[in-house]
Amino acid sequence: MNTYELIDLSLQRFSAKEVAQALGVDPKTVKRWQVRETEPKPYIADAIRQRLLPFGEPPTGEGKFRFIDLFAGIGGIRTAFEKQGGRCVFTSEWDPYAVKTYKANFHDGPGHTFATDITKVHEADVPDHDVLLAGFPCQPFSIAGVSKKNALGRPHGFSDKTQGTLFFDVARIIAEKKPRAFLLENVKNLMSHDKGRTFSTIIDVLQNELGYQVRHKVINGKHFGPQHRERIIIVGFREPNDFDIHKVELPSFDEAPKMGAVLHSQDGTEAADSPYIEGPKGKVLDKYTLSDKLWEYLQNYAAKHRDKGNGFGFGLVNSESTCRTLSARYYKDGSEILISQGLKKNPRRLTPRECARLMGFDENFRIPVSDTRAYKQFGNSVVVPVISEVARIMMPYLMNDASKRPRKTVVKKAKT
Repeated sequence: MNTYELIDLSLQRFSAKEVAQALGVDPKTVKRWQVRETEPKPYIADAIRQRLLPFGEPPTGEGKFRFIDLFAGIGGIRTAFEKQGGRCVFTSEWDPYAVKTYKANFHDGPGHTFATDITKVHEADVPDHDVLLAGFPCQPFSIAGVSKKNALGRPHGFSDKTQGTLFFDVARIIAEKKPRAFLLENVKNLMSHDKGRTFSTIIDVLQNELGYQVRHKVINGKHFGPQHRERIIIVGFREPNDFDIHKVELPSFDEAPKMGAVLHSQDGTEAADSPYIEGPKGKVLDKYTLSDKLWEYLQNYAAKHRDKGNGFGFGLVNSESTCRTLSARYYKDGSEILISQGLKKNPRRLTPRECARLMGFDENFRIPVSDTRAYKQFGNSVVVPVISEVARIMMPYLMNDASKRPRKTVVKKAKT
């Protein structure tokens, strides 16, 4: 690609202001480049590759298998399956800020399609694929989501018409395209929601209406990192086989890394990361330290509930700890995971980079959004190593030649 093509590609992902900020130029200069009024200096091409576009080169060839990434978020599930040699041919994600993060981290070839609203995509228009991946929205089924909706008098589960019925969009695509396999991810509470009826409906559709062999397991991200995060993984194969999801290799909790593995070192050994750390030792910016007012409020709140015999309160951790579940509400006060800074200083929030590490993303993962948006995105993400391990044990079955495709199945929304 020449420099002008790189500029055009960057402007597909970011605004002219964001491109200008990353390159250290005026937005008007970027717009002049865009319409070819002026010629950018030679260094601009390298600067774009290093600061704006996904690392590495775009993939070539067909890949070992083709997959689609539904309700993709920031691409945690995709990351795991690309490492197994898969090629993503279709993505859906409605949140524009998650899309910005996603596009900043993944190369998409000419055969790739990006859709924002999957409910408006006809299933026949989805590209053929071997594996369907979907982290369909968990808020209608999560403990926190259900509690909030109950408090507000709003429907949850399948009664939530905006998010709860999106599973059936997954089902209609499976019915039409007949992938060899699928992997679905959701919160543990999906199994107990509505006294188990929601989960029974999902399994019935996948197994009896669509005809897939279905296996599921709740896996705690704590096996791979310092976070208690239980999620249900549902795997289905079109052809019967002896796949056993319980054969995933899960390190013991004692062997898993502790918080020190994700925290900024603050000793000068970490490369400067200007949005979050500063100075020769890479100290975490003061803005992540709780104000006196917020810290006092959280302590009083915890004391009040402690006196009532409740377990509500902040979660204070250090480098030897394992933390609570990172949630999408972390941006509000950070109370579920506060990092101790000693007795003489208030605790602090995690930085977005530490959140990325907590979820298993590598150091090259770009975070092009504000802290608030980043906290929401990582709070909604999968723990990448969990998905990677499930993907690993799926591969031998996926690589086997598929037999004759069964006839199409029509899936209707089930009543619960």
